[in-house]
Amino acid sequence: MIALRSMRRKVSANRRKSFVRVNVNFKKFTLDNGLTVILRQDKKVPVVAVNIGYHVGSKNESPGKTGFAHLFEHLMFEGSKNVKKGEFDRYISLAGGYNNAFTTEDITDYYEVIPSNQLELALWLESDRMLQFSVTEDALKTQREVVKEEKRWRIDNRPYGDAPTRIQELLFPIGQYHWPVIGSMEDLDSATMKDVKEFFEKYYRPDNAVLVISGDISYSKGAEVVEKYFGEIPRGNTELPVVNFVDEPLNDEIVKEVHSPVPSPALFVAYKIPPEGTDDYYAMTQVSKILSDGDSSRLYKRLIYETQAASSIDASTEGLEKSGVFAISAFATPGHTAEELLKLVDDEIGKIKEALVTNYEFEKAQNSSITSYVGRLATNSGVAELLAHYQMIFQSPDLINSEVDRELSVSRQSMRDAIQRLLNDKRVILFYNPTNM
Repeated sequence: MIALRSMRRKVSANRRKSFVRVNVNFKKFTLDNGLTVILRQDKKVPVVAVNIGYHVGSKNESPGKTGFAHLFEHLMFEGSKNVKKGEFDRYISLAGGYNNAFTTEDITDYYEVIPSNQLELALWLESDRMLQFSVTEDALKTQREVVKEEKRWRIDNRPYGDAPTRIQELLFPIGQYHWPVIGSMEDLDSATMKDVKEFFEKYYRPDNAVLVISGDISYSKGAEVVEKYFGEIPRGNTELPVVNFVDEPLNDEIVKEVHSPVPSPALFVAYKIPPEGTDDYYAMTQVSKILSDGDSSRLYKRLIYETQAASSIDASTEGLEKSGVFAISAFATPGHTAEELLKLVDDEIGKIKEALVTNYEFEKAQNSSITSYVGRLATNSGVAELLAHYQMIFQSPDLINSEVDRELSVSRQSMRDAIQRLLNDKRVILFYNPTNM
């Protein structure tokens, strides 16, 4: 149950206040094979969300073998012992549900939303591919081409599409966050069936997974059917690989100019910040809202309304398990340059370094955090995804009830302190210019 307290009262910048009381009840237990199970009961509608997350992402790869985590997101729909290629999606669709998956630097996540009387179907499908995943040379070849087409669509043929990859490679010059989640196409071309089998055995195992069921279930029945479908799957026969994370701080400002067939000049700026779960991460999340959240935000007013130098702007934080990124992007209007946008952005950042944000900005950012968090908790699939995430990254699903307080505890002074320390000249800057400029 989520209850909003009064949102009109003034909030002291130096006192911790919570606007939101979050009470997501759940039960957590572990099967003998190491599978972590989280059950959350919500009987408002006869629907369940099934989420199974594997604690493996692109940071678990190594140079020369990148892109495997994302490739597996595709391969897992190629069939298993009892489910033929293409039948996974068909079974879920015919039952009145939907499903999807995603991969990040840190995790791979699969989910189904389905009528609650079809829960066992979803569990059977997920358990079958965890236990008896099968892939052929033809399937591997097919999914390689699917990933290549995805890269062409999302990155190669989209204006500014390669900016995130360029930033990532420059911001993390060494270590596991250096390469993009989609990986190297050359690495995927050289992937063998032996490589695929080894990756599956290393990471797709119950003791590296979290299963969450949220929705119209009883705790006793939920535990019973989970044991029925997953209890006999053996845990991995080797120790889980340990990621020896490698990183190094930026010592200088890195500036690159990119000439590309883009419609207008654009600016991309990125800073390395502490990982998700740290005080600085939450402070910078609030800073991003003050800079670009809505028409009254600082960058919006300065770059779009006052100077009309930009057609759009954005500031955001990305929380990773071992690090984080604070990024700003802006797209120039005719007659303006990317260099001009940088001067305007730096000027606005400098103002926050010099003086505390206003009470109005502070309360607006907090209200935005509330709206965002409540929105994520509004669906069974949103709750299931959060519970799985908090378990995999922090081993603490109860953060679903307290993390919003961490964000709301950020003070105006802590925002200023964080921006003074973190937004310095040790950053990556990309200037995009049309090829005819």
